[in-house]
Amino acid sequence: MKRTPVLALSFVSLGLVVGCHSEDNSPPPQQQSTSAKLERAAPAKPMATEADAAKEAVAHIHGAGDSRDKIHGTATFTQEAGGVKVVVDVDGLTPGKHGIHIHDKPDMSDPKLMSTGGHYNPDDADHHHASPEDAKRHAGDLGNIEVDANGHGHLEMTDNDLSVSGKNAVVGHSLIIHEKEDDLKSQPAGNAGERIAGGVIVLAADHEKSGG
Repeated sequence: MKRTPVLALSFVSLGLVVGCHSEDNSPPPQQQSTSAKLERAAPAKPMATEADAAKEAVAHIHGAGDSRDKIHGTATFTQEAGGVKVVVDVDGLTPGKHGIHIHDKPDMSDPKLMSTGGHYNPDDADHHHASPEDAKRHAGDLGNIEVDANGHGHLEMTDNDLSVSGKNAVVGHSLIIHEKEDDLKSQPAGNAGERIAGGVIVLAADHEKSGG
């Protein structure tokens, strides 16, 4: 009879211990530490800034007049440390070389694209039409784009006389492709013939906002 209280007390103590373990749902210390490490290791996504948005421009190229749906392509202008990287891809042109220039105005209303004005020449500098390698050329003189037998033209170059939206900015002007090869010397436009395709150069961010 003297053992009964001691035995009952033991069962009560055991019940308290089991109850405490059943209510404690906390993960083991090792699991908590691993989860915390994973959260700290996850990199935060950088937020786009206005400066980033001003680093790329785009022009969507279409044929002039009745050729609007026959010629199409895209030009991108990306700001880099050494200048602006220009990449142009266009389809629907005749094989061979075609003069390609940045023109002064973004007005594409004329069927022959004459409303785009002359070659882009910031501040009316005392320059002449020439090749992209010439130190005293129009800023808009990009030379020629080479078109293959399938009518696809590709141009890739870096121009240190241009910027996307700073000094000598390309934004707010137009990219024009001509019917013939630019001879890189005849004034004022390299004897490249008619303007057969082009597009207005805008900031890529603005183009995305407009849904174009």
